[in-house]
Amino acid sequence: MTKEQRLLNKEYFTEALNRFVSGLGEYISMDNGQWTVKGFIDIYKNIYTISSDTKIISKILEIHLFPKILQFAEDNGYFIVLAEHQNWYPDFSFVKKDNQTIKFAVDLKTTYRDPGFPGHVNGFTLGSHGAYFKNRMSSKNIQFPYADYLGHFCLGIIYTRVDSEAPDRSNVIHVKELGEDSSLKTVQRYRVAHVDNLHSITSVVKNFRFFVCEKWRLASDRQGSGNTANIGSITWIEDILAGNGVFAKLGEEWFDEYWMNYGVTTMMKKGKTTIIRSIEDFIDFKGGDKTKIVFMHSKKKAKVGRNQCE
Repeated sequence: MTKEQRLLNKEYFTEALNRFVSGLGEYISMDNGQWTVKGFIDIYKNIYTISSDTKIISKILEIHLFPKILQFAEDNGYFIVLAEHQNWYPDFSFVKKDNQTIKFAVDLKTTYRDPGFPGHVNGFTLGSHGAYFKNRMSSKNIQFPYADYLGHFCLGIIYTRVDSEAPDRSNVIHVKELGEDSSLKTVQRYRVAHVDNLHSITSVVKNFRFFVCEKWRLASDRQGSGNTANIGSITWIEDILAGNGVFAKLGEEWFDEYWMNYGVTTMMKKGKTTIIRSIEDFIDFKGGDKTKIVFMHSKKKAKVGRNQCE
């Protein structure tokens, strides 16, 4: 496949994916912006509310959206290969039915608006910069070798957490419109509330904003999580939606080379050997144009009394 053909296929996929996400907000939201998922129900009609823990929210959103994602693939001539293991990349491999050399990696990324820093999200990771990223033919922790994909995309969801006194606590709700049942059984350790209808239950998250972007355009030059080899994202919402990450003007090749060398390559700085962990140092080392760096918006604490919800 020629470079022009690769770019054309990626352009078509990008356009289709953007059209797809434009309608997802209506699919998962009520008219007031709240999530349509209220909790889990058992056979005794107990509704268990959801914790606002980010991992739980992310997994339920994935389950909620999966039928739509499957339909999108079918409508556009792809089939989906799911990651065989939980820690493998990516979440979804889109493979063209009539030409299986055409593959796209799509990771579902969710993050919440940070109430302490207006205009920012909490952040998310963009996959590993370890074995499969450095060796593009490696099959370690990845569904297909990295080089097999024509593009690497994030299907992102930004949301607002609803204030809660105990965000990690689940309660039980009995809903009148589901009908009274004398056989109702409730585990005693749960606090029970009674409401007239499902709409009366406050969702744990609201105000969803979907976006699609190639992951290199969302990348920062910092790791995203502790000691693990994950690429960190930018956090300023306007830049996320515009794909205006640190490498947006430098290009994908700079992104690839920087993260392949992150924490490994050394340089002399002020007479000392320094491990490269910033794009400025890497450009000094390589001899590039530092004016093309898109610097991240720093997080500034919210003023007391300001409304943080968008």
